Amino acid sequence: MASFRYKAVEKSGRRALGGMEAVNEADLELRLKRMGLDLIAASEVDRNTSIVAAAATITRQDLINFCFDMEQMDRAGIPIIDGLRDLRDTLDNKRFREVLTTMAEDMDNGRTLSQCMTAHPETFDKVFVNLIRAGEQTGRVADVFKNLADSLKWQDELVSQTKRLLTYPAFVLVVVSAVIIFLLTYLVPQITGLLKTMNVELPLQTKLLIAASDTIKGWWPLLLALPVASIAALVLAIRRSPRAAYLWDYAKLRIPVIGPILQKIILARFANFFALMYESGITVLDALRTSEEIAANRYIADGLARAGQQISAGQNLTDAFRDLGLMPAMVIRMLRVGENTGALDLALRNVNYFYTRDVRESVDKTLKVLEPSLTLGLGLIMAFIMWAVLSPVYDILGKMNF
Repeated sequence: MASFRYKAVEKSGRRALGGMEAVNEADLELRLKRMGLDLIAASEVDRNTSIVAAAATITRQDLINFCFDMEQMDRAGIPIIDGLRDLRDTLDNKRFREVLTTMAEDMDNGRTLSQCMTAHPETFDKVFVNLIRAGEQTGRVADVFKNLADSLKWQDELVSQTKRLLTYPAFVLVVVSAVIIFLLTYLVPQITGLLKTMNVELPLQTKLLIAASDTIKGWWPLLLALPVASIAALVLAIRRSPRAAYLWDYAKLRIPVIGPILQKIILARFANFFALMYESGITVLDALRTSEEIAANRYIADGLARAGQQISAGQNLTDAFRDLGLMPAMVIRMLRVGENTGALDLALRNVNYFYTRDVRESVDKTLKVLEPSLTLGLGLIMAFIMWAVLSPVYDILGKMNF
């Protein structure tokens, strides 16, 4: 199929702009007509460009609503293709409406729901498609949609927790940096200029402050360009060198405070999706292979790949995870009990709950410690600057005879 950008008009007379995949313009016009739109003009565009442009318009909340609605309709006995058409007619998101229109057309041509989703990787990722395929094979599509909706909600919660962890420190650091730069470039030069005219011996802390102020004023282009160039070089190296990307992912997990929390978030996401796939009938090895992409960290993905190799060689799941060294002994024991009792999916759910609870508590504790620590740090910096500026003034006042 080709990708088209189109201009159309709704029945109410409003203009509609968007993109859609179709065999040709005639097929595009037919598809738009089924959506209640009359085609005005269309032009073929590069498929990759259109996918990237459209991907940003479908949010996680759209997918949560889609999974909930599909679950309810499937449980009510409504055929999937009719459910897609009903959802298409009620959606406000034009891009998602176009995706569902294409999927309904493909199902009319004999494709399964998972096959239709495969054609839209920008909307439905590999995990989503694999779970739906497993649900089709086991006759549990409604259960899969429910689990997917719960999983997407859980992802939203994790994203929110991660933002909470990073936003406040980043904001405080920006404010602290701005205050320090202002003091060193504006306030300090004015006061130190007055001190120099008095021909007094300046203490060491004042000399250090003046040197820092002169360095920032004289070398600010280099000081500004250096971190930008370093970040650009790091990003370029990560994108072009698999080895550099691997080392960067490893280094992120070793950052004090943030690294352990990040590792827990990754393992919680892994346990959640692994439980979903295992519960849906996907084999352990296939679930592990898919989980390597879910991890979004090359160091952990490499560990999961090694675990898969050990399982293929005859080792059980618990021993393979124990050899990774990524999970604490308590989690390994939970997995061992689940594997021995045949309730591995329940054990994985417990692991997910354990890590999710641990992440929430770790974020709360970290924020409680970070807030006073950063405030204290800012106070100490301000105190040093004021001490360095005012100490020679007090010395001068002490030597004056009134």
